[in-house]
Amino acid sequence: MIGFIGVGVMGEPICRHVASKSGKEVRAYDIATEPLERLALHGVKAAASVPEIAEHSEIVYLSLPGALEVKQVCLGRGSLLVHMRPGTYILDLSTVPMALARDLEARFSARGIHYVDAPVARTRAAAEEGTLSVMVGCSEALFTRVRPALEYFATEVMRCGPAGAGQAMKLINNMLLFQNVAALAEALAVIRRLGLDPAMALEVLTKGSADSFALRNHGMKAMLPNKFPEKAFSVAYALKDLGYALELAKTAGVELRGLKSAKALLQKAAAAGHGGEYFPVIAKIV
Repeated sequence: MIGFIGVGVMGEPICRHVASKSGKEVRAYDIATEPLERLALHGVKAAASVPEIAEHSEIVYLSLPGALEVKQVCLGRGSLLVHMRPGTYILDLSTVPMALARDLEARFSARGIHYVDAPVARTRAAAEEGTLSVMVGCSEALFTRVRPALEYFATEVMRCGPAGAGQAMKLINNMLLFQNVAALAEALAVIRRLGLDPAMALEVLTKGSADSFALRNHGMKAMLPNKFPEKAFSVAYALKDLGYALELAKTAGVELRGLKSAKALLQKAAAAGHGGEYFPVIAKIV
């Protein structure tokens, strides 16, 4: 059996792909009932607790909001650490600090359980389409075994190094993304103040050296039409990941002035009441 814990914005479509492509029984657990009801239409059974998932699964996927939730599920009474069997696998798709991923890997390894940090990148639309990118931290031998279980919902699955390396690369990815989106917000502000056609301007930028994933997705699909839905990667989530990235930079001994500038914009957006909206909403602040 396969277990899945956390079926929110990203977890729900990922779980659906696992259920449709794995050929195995999938049970999911979440504190919200609505996504579980939708997943039931795809054959996913709702589990009553984390221990139920742990005791019956050979593989458990985690797709949780952050470090606090991952610790709650993985450690302590009623946790995966207590209830999973040796030889089983945890594929953690959440974004958490590198240090936490390394600590969890060591704790589970001591019990013969394989913990793999495998945070996902790209958008909710990519999760729906099964075209996510996964950054993996584990040994080469373990990567060979778990890669097929990640390819159910991803077109790019890359081993980045040992335990924690997947989280490090995900945070670096987000570090660049937040700064790109902040730069796009500033560019759009100038474009609009000059009276240029924003749609034309962004299309022109895709033809030059300013082109980027952020421009084509966050810029053209959210910032241009001013669509910042709440069931997406929110300002609050961005601030959480940004904090992890700054923690990583501190460990590396690097000052990230550009990222701190992006943080200031996100904090202003949150203070203005946009904390639950899709994070490119910082365009409104600029």
